[in-house]
This record gives sequence, structure tokens and C-alpha cells, in this order.
Amino acid sequence: MTPRRRGIHLEYRFDAAPADQRGAALANPLIDLLRTLRDSGSISAAARALGNSYRHTWGALKHWESVLGAPLVVWAKGQPALLTPLAERLLWAETRARTRLAPHIEALRSELERVLSLAFDAAHEALTVYASHDLALPLLRDHADAHGLHIDLRFAGSSDALQALAQGRCDVAGFHVPALGAGKQPGFARALKHLLKPGRHKLIASHRRQQGLMLAQGNPRALHGVADLARPGLRFVNRQPGSGTRLLSEHLLAQAGIVFDAIAGFHGPCEDTHVAVAAAVASSVADAGIGIEAAAAQFSLAFVPLIEEDYYLLCRKEALERAAVQRLRELLAGQAWRAALASLPGCTPHAGAGSVLALTQALPWWRYRTPRR
Repeated sequence: MTPRRRGIHLEYRFDAAPADQRGAALANPLIDLLRTLRDSGSISAAARALGNSYRHTWGALKHWESVLGAPLVVWAKGQPALLTPLAERLLWAETRARTRLAPHIEALRSELERVLSLAFDAAHEALTVYASHDLALPLLRDHADAHGLHIDLRFAGSSDALQALAQGRCDVAGFHVPALGAGKQPGFARALKHLLKPGRHKLIASHRRQQGLMLAQGNPRALHGVADLARPGLRFVNRQPGSGTRLLSEHLLAQAGIVFDAIAGFHGPCEDTHVAVAAAVASSVADAGIGIEAAAAQFSLAFVPLIEEDYYLLCRKEALERAAVQRLRELLAGQAWRAALASLPGCTPHAGAGSVLALTQALPWWRYRTPRR
């Protein structure tokens, strides 16, 4: 029997109301229906949750079963509705794909919102920000947008974000490094120091976050540090080369005396975001990954803290005079930003949030000679 071909159709719309979608959120009637059915256990409860009638919801379920050519729900008298294995796989596959595409979805939505804002308000302040992936940045963007500052947010690795600033492709670049006191960091110096120019660049403090091992619920493999990643049979999922977390992983492993080749998956397929790593662990594609605590919490994963990091924003010296950058600094220093960060596990405001810091004081490896390339 020839498999039925199925396609993906994407669309977007402008709404009069403020945007209620963020991150990798995408409206999909099938996925929304399956997720609500799984959580509620009945058609009537799902209909109420979705704001539809019983008849409409039942008809939608039958429609999707017809489209897919297979049942999606198992019915048993007196028992809650259960999703079929196919429906469960659809949910997991869609969640993982959407999570991996999150930076691209964020960039597309941000660009469309920027265009719409500029079309209606030419005086609206705007900043293009390339930044290493972090769950606090979308919160900052939303917070800024509510105060008349539009942040066109594009996620990239730390090195790529700093390169974008050097090449004039963005106004502000976001990157992260181990907090002061973490000792010598030759890997960070080698990768980032040549992209940071005292006198030409200015460092703006943002927040501090916790990085660690993201593991399956309950930590069934009993992992307690990076040395455990070399255990036989353990599958590790890494971040992409050039990302700050990839640099951090190499830094921590070097400190522990672990050879990269000893870790299964270290050089294998990589993920571009913390949430994509968390999704890979949650879906049992991998046993462990290194990422931020907020991403682990999003997927209810076990988390073993490894190190604290400082997250910084970098701009050119002359950009400090721009009203948009001044507004950004004011927002970072405000209490509302501190309250927003409180919703993210492992994230706290930097002690000098919003202030301009000297590169040579904030970055510990600036005091050490850059290793030869």
C-alpha cells in the first residue's frame, strides 16, 4: 500500500489584540486538540477547554483521523480517553521539531512585529539584537515592547553574535561567560577575546544564570558531574560549535581531565538551543546534556548544577548615546525586569544590571595571555 502523502501549510495573521504567542508557539488545530484530549481525558472536557462545542470537537477529531488514515484516540467504557501510540508520537515529534526551530520562529515573529510596529509608528524605538540562546531574552523583549522599545531578537552562538556586531549586522550582541572566580578560561579567551575591543565596545550587565547537567526525571543514571558523561553506553547531546555552552562544555571537561572523544555523542548531531537539548533528553533521544536550569525545568528534567554564568550585552561605544540603548539600560536596571527574571529557575539579575562595565574587570580571562591559535 502506497503511503499517503501529507503536507505542511504555514500561515500567519495580524491581530488587533497584543500578541499572545511567544517562543516556539505555533497554532496547530490537530496538536492543540490532541494535547487537550490527553490532558482532559474526554471530548466534553476538551471542548470546554478549547472553547468549542462537543459536536465541533468530535467532528474535528474524526476529520483528523480521516486525514491521517488512522485512529487517534482509544475509547474504553468508563475510562478516560487515551491517545493512540501514533497520536503520542505526533505530539512528541511536533514538540521536538518546534523546539529545535524556536530561534528561527522567534526571529520570523520578531521581524514581522518590527515591520508592523514601524509601519504604524515611525517614532517607535528599535534595536536589532543577536544573542546567544537564553530564555530570559524573550522576556526582556516582551518587557521592552510594553515600554515602547522593540527588540528584533535573533538567536545565534556567542561567537556568531559577536561577529554580527563586528560586521554591523546588529546593534547589540548577547553572550555569556563563567562568572568571576571560575579560574583561568583559555577556551573562552581563544574564542571570544579577539572579538571584544576595550575602548571600542561597551559591556552592559544583564543577568546571571545556572548551567548544569540536564537529565531524565529522577536522574536514573545517577550522574553527578561532567566526569560521569564518559560512562560507557551513556548518550550525550551537545550544543553547536561556536555556542557559548559548547565552549563551557569543553572548558568543564578540560578542567575534569576528560577527553572529548571519550563521550558518546560529543561530536555527533548537535542542537542549537537549550530547550532543544532539554527536549532531546526528555524524549529519550539522549541521556544527558548541558544547559540552563530554566530549560530543564521547562521539561521537568532533573538538573545537576555545574557553574554560574554572567550574561552580558555588548554594543559599540557610540551606541550608548542612542535613546534605544539608554532605554534598554533603564529597563535592565528596573524592578520590573527583576520580577520577570524571578519566573525563570536559576536566573537572577546581575548586581549591576543595566550598568556599563569595563571589559577588563568583568571578564576574568582578560587578565591572562590569550593562548596561541
